[in-house]
Amino acid sequence: MENCDCNKQKRSYHFNVTEVVDGKVKEAYNFNFGGHHDLVEMINKTVAVGNITEKHAKELVTGLRLLHHVLKKYPENEIFKNFHPALEDFKHALKAQCCKGE
Repeated sequence: MENCDCNKQKRSYHFNVTEVVDGKVKEAYNFNFGGHHDLVEMINKTVAVGNITEKHAKELVTGLRLLHHVLKKYPENEIFKNFHPALEDFKHALKAQCCKGE
């Protein structure tokens, strides 16, 4: 039997992007993002592998989750449809590297 994702906890994140120009911080945009993935846990697992800094792990995990979310929302978009399999392969390879022994 395959794993059931039906009991995964729903999580919600708020992104607030600011821009720094001439030493002054101003809000550029913000948005909410949700799903069942624990971004902090994913970042910690990525860092634990030991070949990426925490800063870059945060950027990688956040970027992948946001990109994956958008690609799933627009399955008929030709560019997205063509790229989605490559992203899935990359995600599976990354997960295999970061989650060895689980």
